[in-house]
Amino acid sequence: MNKDILKKGFSKLCTAKAMAELYEENFKQVSKYVHATSRGHEAIQVALGMQLLPQDYAFPYYRDDAMLLAFGLEPYDLMLQLLAKRDDPFSGGRTYYSHPSLKDDDKPKIPHQSSATGMQAIPATGVAMGMQYKELQGLNDTSIENPISVCSLGDASVTEGEIAEAFQMAALKQMPILYLVQDNGWDISANEAETRAQNAAEYAAGFHGLEAISIDGANFIESYEAIENVIKTIREERRPFLVHAKVPLLNHHTSGVRMEWYRDDLEEARSRDPYPVLRQQLLDHGCSEEDVSNIENEAESQVVSDFEKALQAEDPRPEDLFTHDFVPTPITEEKGTREPEGADKVVMVDCALFAVEELMREHKECLLYGQDVGGRLGGVFREAATLAQKFGDDRVFNTPIQEAFIVGSTVGMSAVGLKPIVEVQFADYIWPGLNQLFTEVSRSCYLSNGKWPVSMILRVPIGAYGSGGPYHSSSVESVITNIRGIKIAYPSNGADLKGLMKAAYHDPNPVVILEHKGLYWSKVPGTLTATSKEPSEDYVLPFGKAWVLQEIWKQENLETCTIVTYGMGVHWAYNASGELNMRDQIEIIDLRTPFPLDEHTIMTSVKKTGKCLVVTEEPSNNSFARALAGKIQEECFKYLDAPVMTIGSENMPAIPLNSTLEQTMIPSTEKVKDKIELLLSY
Repeated sequence: MNKDILKKGFSKLCTAKAMAELYEENFKQVSKYVHATSRGHEAIQVALGMQLLPQDYAFPYYRDDAMLLAFGLEPYDLMLQLLAKRDDPFSGGRTYYSHPSLKDDDKPKIPHQSSATGMQAIPATGVAMGMQYKELQGLNDTSIENPISVCSLGDASVTEGEIAEAFQMAALKQMPILYLVQDNGWDISANEAETRAQNAAEYAAGFHGLEAISIDGANFIESYEAIENVIKTIREERRPFLVHAKVPLLNHHTSGVRMEWYRDDLEEARSRDPYPVLRQQLLDHGCSEEDVSNIENEAESQVVSDFEKALQAEDPRPEDLFTHDFVPTPITEEKGTREPEGADKVVMVDCALFAVEELMREHKECLLYGQDVGGRLGGVFREAATLAQKFGDDRVFNTPIQEAFIVGSTVGMSAVGLKPIVEVQFADYIWPGLNQLFTEVSRSCYLSNGKWPVSMILRVPIGAYGSGGPYHSSSVESVITNIRGIKIAYPSNGADLKGLMKAAYHDPNPVVILEHKGLYWSKVPGTLTATSKEPSEDYVLPFGKAWVLQEIWKQENLETCTIVTYGMGVHWAYNASGELNMRDQIEIIDLRTPFPLDEHTIMTSVKKTGKCLVVTEEPSNNSFARALAGKIQEECFKYLDAPVMTIGSENMPAIPLNSTLEQTMIPSTEKVKDKIELLLSY
């Protein structure tokens, strides 16, 4: 082993050890915010961290401060996060210690990740999938050594279901990723005997194509050499690897869960401390006792000095709360031709299909994946028909039944500069993907202080149509709108869908497009207006701009009202106003995007008409529609002549299969007519 490598490794280990000890000595001062340290894990972390290159991507977990030091970060950098200071280089004081996000030119790249244990495996695997895609498409930089993705995990997290999804895809597609599993034998107070049927290497053996080894992660030389061989293999052979490193946990699980409360193995753990092992290895390789002591003293001195400086650093200011929730989008106004002369009318599903085809033709960074969207079927609604044939199986491909992976992999794909368009087959299937959508996708920009926005589009066929039954008919917008940090579209017609799809592509933020499958083909009676002349290729429609599709003037002698709606509700409202012969009394606002919400257009209309009805397909109790009604009532109270009313589906647990029950459950033109008459007569 090269002596300089040993000296550098020992210096990083001593620094991490000194930090853990200083935190413990100053426990009352630093325990305001929860933290965990790498004490006991330092050898394997430093051995890995020293060998990554600036083009590599890493997903450390919350115990990996020694790895971060090995990347080239200083104790001061980490302490700014420990104390939640304004200049914390990762999050600006927004997230916990050792929850890094980094985009420095001279260090491995670290996209944002949550501390939800194991969830980082999917974004990390998404990075590897993105690297592979760029190599296949010739988008990679061939002047540098092949990059790899690294995902660091605690052994307890490997029992998570989302780990299986990540391992499955990495093995299936042979992606260039290293999973480092640091096994200290504990969850928090539950130990491995209670919670795991096998260790991580044994588990990985079930994923054919994912090679795994077990090593002593407390031995620096063994760790360094093993990691060196694994990284060389991944760089050259472009395939996944798992390293299972056995380590002791020599400090508390976190500062809030003290080891003395429940640990009965502390003496045995201390006997495997990596510090004296590496110290002796340094002496065995010709370093003097004086040299070793100097390294220790320099590390301790820097840690103390950096801590004193960090204590004096500025805290975040109140106004800092309101920055970096989104990156500004370049699409701020409607452009292009919405109704080209001589263009044919097309159904809504085709407007989206043509939009994606145009985007993929223009941008090699654009790709599409999900369940059944590949060449054989082209989507269960034929919404991806012909795309695989036109662009190849590397750009349009099927995934396993893995909603979490479909959603969460976009974090990694976006991080390497790609623009994924992904699909959850039905809104009812989105639930397994909500972990990733909420915790990883939506929070990445905000918690990385603007460094890592996730640029992706998630398409979700939604709504009741043609006896889809309880697992293919749900509306989920109330759940989605409660996830801050994403934009949401719910178009009512093909032209809007194409324009919003194009705007979403150019938006650097995550976008969910809810597409009512009953409008796709306009087969539902009364939905022919969902068909449109196909807009021009350059047509874009900005988010946050509602459409007043039926505008009225202020009436003095007639009762008037505003209907606020979206999706299928637009057609119910439009047809109802026509059948009532009240088009001059009813203003209809199509939201187009539930978020951002065009509050100005809504409130201006309601103040003019004096009454308001919010129409949704969701059950109205505790819904987005009911919340919107409350906001309208709050803003427009003194202008109102009646309570703001809502109409939605019946408040039952699911939409039944039987067509009579389905129609009884959901709104209709007739039901909206009755509600309008009730409101106008109030």
